[in-house]
Amino acid sequence: MSAAEPAGALHALAAQLREEGTPISPHVVEAAARPRLGELAAAGPRAAATPGEYALVVEAVREGYLLHYGEPRLLAGHDRDLGLLAGDYLYALGLDRLARLGDTEAVVVLAELIARCAQLHAEERAAEVEPLWTEAAYQIAGR
Repeated sequence: MSAAEPAGALHALAAQLREEGTPISPHVVEAAARPRLGELAAAGPRAAATPGEYALVVEAVREGYLLHYGEPRLLAGHDRDLGLLAGDYLYALGLDRLARLGDTEAVVVLAELIARCAQLHAEERAAEVEPLWTEAAYQIAGR
């Protein structure tokens, strides 16, 4: 499934997760939030050919992060273990879709972001995480 418009990235991701018929599927809800980071990444020259796909990729990885460390936007009523597995799955889903686009530079940006966020949380420095997401979105955009 491809996300046609960046603004619909979370809706497209939720639809995909529902349709997959996995243990995650019954817990999928519609997000009330805008896909701000995905829209940022999609607005740059790197994403010009497939902006919706870039938005979906960034939001999938962001949702994975939120399942690990925050409040997810697309899942509700799941237990912690399923949330961690779903987070790992969304990290992989985003990186895989980005790799299929052939954008290895952006794959590196997101992989390093995931690792850095984990490190900061382990060091109890979570306050330093949010600016890294905005910076990564700009890097992925090619700005």
